[in-house]
Formats: sequence, C-alpha cells, structure tokens
Amino acid sequence: MSTPTESSPPDYTSDMKTDYKVGQDNIEGKLGPIGFDIHNRVFVISALASVVFIVLTLLFPERAGSIFQSIVSFSTGTLDWYFMIVVNIFVLFSLALVVLPYGAVRLGGPDARPEYSYLSWFAMLFTAGIGIGLLFFSVLEPVYHANVSLPLSVLSPFADGALNPDAIPEASALGLAGTFLHWGIHGWAVYVVMALALALFTYNKGLPFSIRSVFFPVLGDRVWGWWGDVIDILAVFSTLFGLATALGLGAQQANAGMNFVFDLAVTTTTQVIVILLVTAVALVSVWRGLDGGLKKLSEFNMILAVVFFFFVLFAGPTLIGLNGFWTGLVTYVKELIPMSAPFGRDDDAYRQSWTVFYWAWWISWAPFVGMFIARVSRGRTVREFVICVLLIPSLFIFIWMGIFGGIALDQLYADPGNSLVKAYVIDDYRPELSVFGMLNELPLPGVSSIFAIVLALIFFVTSSDSGSLVIDTITAGGKVDAPRPQRMFWATVEGLIAIVLLLGGGLSALQAGVTATAIPFSIVMLVMCYTIIKALNGELRRIRT
Repeated sequence: MSTPTESSPPDYTSDMKTDYKVGQDNIEGKLGPIGFDIHNRVFVISALASVVFIVLTLLFPERAGSIFQSIVSFSTGTLDWYFMIVVNIFVLFSLALVVLPYGAVRLGGPDARPEYSYLSWFAMLFTAGIGIGLLFFSVLEPVYHANVSLPLSVLSPFADGALNPDAIPEASALGLAGTFLHWGIHGWAVYVVMALALALFTYNKGLPFSIRSVFFPVLGDRVWGWWGDVIDILAVFSTLFGLATALGLGAQQANAGMNFVFDLAVTTTTQVIVILLVTAVALVSVWRGLDGGLKKLSEFNMILAVVFFFFVLFAGPTLIGLNGFWTGLVTYVKELIPMSAPFGRDDDAYRQSWTVFYWAWWISWAPFVGMFIARVSRGRTVREFVICVLLIPSLFIFIWMGIFGGIALDQLYADPGNSLVKAYVIDDYRPELSVFGMLNELPLPGVSSIFAIVLALIFFVTSSDSGSLVIDTITAGGKVDAPRPQRMFWATVEGLIAIVLLLGGGLSALQAGVTATAIPFSIVMLVMCYTIIKALNGELRRIRT
C-alpha cells in the first residue's frame, strides 16, 4: 500500500499552492542510532514530556492526585456549556456535509477506490473507535441513569428507597436514552471531523499524513515550523491521555472480572500487572503492523463480540432485551435536543459528571481514532464516509447497549432485593463489576464471564495497538511506515501513563488527563471545520473543471 509521503501529490488548487517537497523535508524525521525515525521537535518534546510526567506522578502521587481533581472540577464544572456547544457544532457540521454537494467528493480523487471491504472497514472502526466502553458501560450507564441521576430529572424509582412501579417504564427508557446520547452520533461526529480533515489533506492534497497538514489553508508554510509542532504535540498528548483512560478502565474491569470468577483480589497492583501483560501482547501486534497485526486482531475481536452479544440476547429474556433497544431508541430520538442542550435544564450535576466528561473523552480520542479512520478510508466518497462513520457504529452501539441495558434493568426491577446489578451500580457502586452482575443471572455465568474478560483484554490490545500506530505517525512527521522500535516505544509509554494515572488518583486522574487535553484540542478541531470547507471547495472546483 502506497503511503502519503511516497506518492506524488496532485496539483494544488489556487488556494493551496506551496512547495510540497520543502514542507515534507522540514517535518520528516531522521533515522536515529536506535532505529527511530525522529522528527526532531515533535518526537523529542513529546517523549521527554511523557517521561517527566511519568516520573513526577510516581514521585508525588498525592500532590498529583490533588492537581488531577482540580483539573476535573474546572473542566466539567466551569466549561460544561463550552463542551456541549462544541460537540453540537460537530454534529450539525457532519450532517450538513451529507446533504450539500460536498458529499460527492471522493477521498483520494475521482479514480480512488476503497482499499478495504466493508466488513474489514467496519471491524476496524468498531475496535478502534469503541473499545472497552461496550463492556464497561453497557450495564452501568442504563441502570445508573435510570435510578440515580436521570437525563431529564425524572423521579428515580429509588428516590425514596422503594420501587415506584409507575415511574419504572419512563425511567428505564430515559436511562437507555442517556446512554445512547453518550455513545451515539455526537461522539462519532467528533471522529468525522478529524478523520475527514486528515483524509482530504493527505489523499486529495498530497500533504503528509499529519494533523498539522490540515491547517495549511490557515497557516501556510508556517505549518512546517513551530505552529505545526504545537498542533502535533497537542495531538500526541490528547491521544496518550485518551488511551490511558481507556486502558485504565479496561484494567479495572479485567481485574473485577477475575475477582468475580476466580476470587482474585481487586487491587491497584493487580491492575498494573494486567496493563503490563496486555501492553506486552500489544507490542507483538504493533511489531506485525496494520495488516499483519491490527487488521486480523480487529476482525477476530469483532467475531468474539458478535458471539458474546448473541449469547446474551438469546440466553437472556430476548424480547425484553429487544424492547430495551427499541424504547431506548425512540426516547433518544424524542429527547435528543433537550438532552444535548447546554442550558435550560435543572441537571447540572448529571451533565457535568457524565455528558461533559464523555464529550471531552471523545475529543481526546479524536486524533487517535480520526487518524486511524482516515488511514483505512481512502476511496470512500464524503457522503458515504460521513453516513457510515456516523450511523453504522452508532446503530451497533445502540443495539448492544439497549439489549444489555434492557436485560439488566429487567433483572433489577424483577428482584431488587437480590439483584447483583443493583448491588454493584446503586448500593455499593462498583461499576467495573456491573456487566458481571448481569451475566450472573444468565445461564453459564462462569463461562460467559470468562468470555467477557477475554473480550475486554482484546479490546485493550487493539486500542493500545492502533493508538501506537497513530502516535508513531504523528511523531515521525506523517510517515505511516516508521520503524518498528519507534512504534513499540509509544505502546510502552501508553501503558506506563495508564499505570501512573491509576497510581496517582484512579478514576479522577484518568478523567483529568482527558479533560485537560480536550480543552485546547477542541479549539484546534473547530478550526478544522473551516479548513475542511476550504479543501472541499477546491475539490469541487477541480471536479467541475
């Protein structure tokens, strides 16, 4: 497969004239003594800052934990309105691209054709863009939202410590709708903006596969200097901390599952060991590359996920699960605008604790997932790209979480006194055990729980693997074939950052890393919307002439 830096760039439109070769030479790396292809400033600054962060957090964990908590409070409490508005802008922007003439533009030019089949493409979207969240939150969120802090401030069935039968249907539907909000088109619209920008400027404009390239219409030749360095460094840290959050949650869930099945103690030490072991497996996949490692692992992971999904659907109350999906979807559509509005609802605590954190998390994952989606999406039209990236993963998530959440809510209300779901989500709040509580009331709980652990670990590996490939591309100046030792270095750094965040404050530290990087990067993404339009206008002019 030819890479962006290897192929001859097409002629630029009138607003994109520059010396491509000079820009490419300025940001390409130099082969170092240990086999690294180092883009001097981006690689060196990113690597050194990562090492310093790891060392300081290990040396001063209490102080680091206090700082992390302050960052979370400021980001979600003071800037909640900002995150809500920004993500809504991305949704409207993505939908506009579908209906406007821009949708006819093909990524890579009129003669480009997709390099991957729909099945392989969807599998890689699935594993890179969703990850551990399908398991960690599929039971936790619907039950929590329906019974503790509802999206529209509806009375909780447990508000007075007793069930209110009249409130159960509405509460359940809103709990599922709140989950759909956090995992649906809003988040995937963030990925659309990032991935589309990269694909256009790489495949259609012939620029290096680097986030800085997207800003050429604004910065001109300055993208090859310090301005571009800052953009790429922000992307590196956004990716690192977004991935670290997913890896930390994955380690917690894997440890919880091992405790549930094998009575292995839930400790930070165990979670650290899990991260180290999974990072070691990820290193093997990283070494094998995209086609030899991640592509095959993604397809295998999708097969396992589908098998697990159908087991839960048919081993549990099938009609109740399907009804959970349908009622959640209908309520989501009806309440989408009020739930996603930044003002006008008396639910600040819910919005700040859940929705704003999710929007920051999606933004922090945007460089990682966006670059990965762009990497595998050459040959798609803009309209096909936007529709598929927005709707296909969202629909899959709605079905998965609607069925898992619907079955869990049914277990909860059928026998609240003996429900492990209630115990783990409402009474004792051990979110990492929520899916295992649901599985415990289905046939073969031991087998299905082991299956869930294996699935979580593979999600863990694919996230680390794809993230390493993306960070490596950024720090190598846009090359997609940088040396293997460099890819392995970043896979190791990801694991270490996840470990120090767990040691430095657990969940609050993971949230802090996400929100701190999402604030500046959200501004970068808003500018991307403008540069995308500039690039698409140029492509339309080329097509028409």
